[in-house]
Amino acid sequence: MVALDATFYALIGLVLFFLVVAYFKVPVIMLRSLDSRADQIRDELAEAKRLREEAQHVLADYQRKRREAEDEAKDIVAAAEREAQSIKDEARRKTEEYVERRTAFSEQKIRQAEHDAIEAVRSAAVDVAVEASRIVLEKKATAAVQSKLFSKSIDAVKSKLN
Repeated sequence: MVALDATFYALIGLVLFFLVVAYFKVPVIMLRSLDSRADQIRDELAEAKRLREEAQHVLADYQRKRREAEDEAKDIVAAAEREAQSIKDEARRKTEEYVERRTAFSEQKIRQAEHDAIEAVRSAAVDVAVEASRIVLEKKATAAVQSKLFSKSIDAVKSKLN
C-alpha cells in the first residue's frame, strides 16, 4: 500500500471543503449577499444623489428668495426716498406759500398804515389851514366879507359832500 502522507490528507480535506461549500451553495449565498450589499450601496448612492439635488434646489430657492427680498428692500427704500422727497418738496412749497402770504399781508398792512398816516397828515394840515384861515380872517376881514366867505365855504362843503 502506498503511504498516505499529509499532502494527500490536505488534498482530501480541500476537496471535501469545496464539496461542502458547493453542497450548501455558499458561492450563491455570497453572491446574493454581495449583490444585496451592492444594491444597498447603489440605493444609498442614489439617495445621496437625490438629497444632494434636493439640497441644491433648496439652496437655489433660498438664493432666489434672498435676491427677491433684496430687490423688494431696494424698492421699499426707493419708495421711502421718493416719499421723503415729496414730503420735503411739499413742506418747502407750503413754507414758501406761507412766507408769500405773510409778506403780502405785511405789505398790505404797511400800505394801509401809510394811507392812514397820509390821511392823518392831510386832516391835520386841513385843520391847521382852517384854523390859520380863521385867525387871519378874524383879524383882517370885515363882517360883510366874513359872511360872504362863510356862505362860500358852506356851498363848497355841500358840493364836496355830494
